[in-house]
Amino acid sequence: MPEKPTRKEAMALLKKYNQSDALIKHAMAVEAVMGHFAEMLGEEDPEKWKVIGLIHDLDYEKYPEQHCTKTKEIMTEEGWPQDYIKAVISHGWGICSDVEPVEKMEKVLYTIDELTGLIVATVLMRPSKSILDLTVSSVKKKYKNKNFAAGVDRGIIEKGADMLGMELTEIIDETIKGMQASAEELGLKGDL
Repeated sequence: MPEKPTRKEAMALLKKYNQSDALIKHAMAVEAVMGHFAEMLGEEDPEKWKVIGLIHDLDYEKYPEQHCTKTKEIMTEEGWPQDYIKAVISHGWGICSDVEPVEKMEKVLYTIDELTGLIVATVLMRPSKSILDLTVSSVKKKYKNKNFAAGVDRGIIEKGADMLGMELTEIIDETIKGMQASAEELGLKGDL
């Protein structure tokens, strides 16, 4: 593995361990949002952020009970750089990993992973089935309803927002923008 893994290499490894279209689309949503945040925050390497977003749930389909643990093994065997591995493992902090997100990139991944799922669920409930006309207020309304997308851990999103020192409204807005840029690829263009 080169010093800086490419999107192509990340996608090949992701698809080696994941066949589920939903999981691959989730990975691509996180990839898009990570790239958006990297650019918004003026980071030097948006491609690195995107690759880490794409590969973050590498082991989830085959090893859900060993999530993050298996990812570390696989990425290490494949020769991935340690900072990539640490960033990916930290998104499971307090759930399936004891690696705390410290770098800004890690904190963003930790925060937006769950949020992208809530946003997709919100989009699919809309008449347009499109993220292109989605508003922050629509997401916040669904966010407050604990029965909606009940599997989404809002506590993680809130803890991540605190770590980043950002308002939840801003994080939702920027996450939507990141996903809108890849609406077609994510299957979220809908009827618009």
